[in-house]
Amino acid sequence: MVADLSAARAFVAVATAGGFRDAAQATGISASSLSGAVKRLEDQLGLRLLNRTTRSVVPTEAGAHLLERLQSAMADVEAALERANDYRETPNGTIRLNVPVNAARLVLPRLLPGFMAAFPNVRVEVTAEHGVVDILAAGCDAGIRYGERLTKNMVAVPIGPKSQRFATAASPAYLARHGHPVHPSDLLHHACLPGKSGSGAIATWEFERDGEIVSIEPPGTLVVDVNAMELAVSAAIDGCGMVQLFEEWLRPALDSGALQPVLEPWWHSFSGPFLYYYGRDHVPAPLSAFIGYVQENRW
Repeated sequence: MVADLSAARAFVAVATAGGFRDAAQATGISASSLSGAVKRLEDQLGLRLLNRTTRSVVPTEAGAHLLERLQSAMADVEAALERANDYRETPNGTIRLNVPVNAARLVLPRLLPGFMAAFPNVRVEVTAEHGVVDILAAGCDAGIRYGERLTKNMVAVPIGPKSQRFATAASPAYLARHGHPVHPSDLLHHACLPGKSGSGAIATWEFERDGEIVSIEPPGTLVVDVNAMELAVSAAIDGCGMVQLFEEWLRPALDSGALQPVLEPWWHSFSGPFLYYYGRDHVPAPLSAFIGYVQENRW
């Protein structure tokens, strides 16, 4: 049997106040409405819960036992609701993010230290994988992906760099042996170190210059999963071939001279990534705080 919870609350109010009039003053509900609710609960249970006289209202034995149990249960409910309210008012809890490896390497390191210092009661858990996932099914609160990989039922806000570009590079030793390409099509005659997705598809390399867009399928002497591109960078530094990756990723090797730019006038620029999540209403406080932080800290 499913009892009427509103009637149970009315019974607690009347039994605690010791009468319908006092309970009405305490709850703002009319005495007649309270009386009807208690009568409804008694009918549902098939028990008399209150002994009523013109002077007093006193719980029966069954009513006293029920009152004790309901007061304890309602205290637990109020505590649970108060705890939930804490999540709304104060960022306190866990954010679970699903991001590609490049975001874990290039975007989050510039955001998380400041965010965690500003919101020390928020725990951040990061899972790195390349493919777009159903963040809810994966148990995550939000993800980071690029615009072309988002679906329409997601709320997306820009995060991190306003724009990025892919850089192509090779070691000085490789270029000394094989020469510098002057057009992207020349790469078809070079050793390349492309990445591949989880489906096994090799990522195309894209170039753009003066409105001309060129896409090539790089011939791979070493093909690396996109989640392990550091191996391709290491191989390129060791002279194994050409690598194409986010400029920020290759920048330390370019600045040190371990790698040299290749086809730099053709490097392709694109918009930065997005933080995406489901639903605009009642966003959990930790996630809402993170959204606000990333919107204020783009570069």
